[in-house]
Amino acid sequence: MYIDSHCHLNFPGLRERLPEVLDAMRAARVEQAICICTTLEEADAVQALAAQHPQLFATVGVHPDNEGVREPDLDTLLALAARPKIVAIGETGLDYYRLEGRSVADMAWQRERFRVHLRAARATGLPVVVHTRSASEDTLALLREEAAAPGAHPLRGVFHCFTESQAVAEAALKLGFYISLSGILTFKNARELREVAAALPLERLLIETDSPYLAPVPYRGKTNEPAYVPHVAAQIAQLKGLSVEAVAEASRDNTRALFGLPEAVAA
Repeated sequence: MYIDSHCHLNFPGLRERLPEVLDAMRAARVEQAICICTTLEEADAVQALAAQHPQLFATVGVHPDNEGVREPDLDTLLALAARPKIVAIGETGLDYYRLEGRSVADMAWQRERFRVHLRAARATGLPVVVHTRSASEDTLALLREEAAAPGAHPLRGVFHCFTESQAVAEAALKLGFYISLSGILTFKNARELREVAAALPLERLLIETDSPYLAPVPYRGKTNEPAYVPHVAAQIAQLKGLSVEAVAEASRDNTRALFGLPEAVAA
């Protein structure tokens, strides 16, 4: 049995056919999924998915790449995090991929947004879901800084949809974070990522779809969904010379441990 640790079931392509998506998820033995929040504007819709379906859970946060949206403050995140079935803060992090003529210095607003999320995670004890793209050095620096600051709880979490180097992976693991792998791992051009994945300790790995994006081979180019997460597990199993069942079990147990998920109940 599998858990999809990161999906966006409220996004177009999935929300309008949710019953079909959940049926396919069940048929693929994906017993639980975490619905990720990317703006405060969608927080109610994401949390409603979790409230309405026993196999779904939710997070609260604002994606680093989202501009022109309501900016999160600590009190707002803490209030939203107190809702039922909210299991993490995020997704949050840093993304310098599309600077569009701006400098890294100009992205101070992103770094401040990230700090607010990290402080919410420290205050609540919830894990943080980290997005980093073309910004790993600053991402790690902020995590180290906030982890060392006074807080009610230790900083913990996951680097989602990991595409970084072995050095970044080792730094994340040293901080106590988990690493989540997506369908990108199955892409023909992901040879370096497969080398990194092969070296990662199984006890720190999660699997995800990031659906509706990044459908794994053989569905690349199509709308992704939680039912496809077993293909990520199969690729990891091949890289590590393990059974798919072993990867499924380990990633499931890791996801439950990080996010505090209960045993699955009948959907």
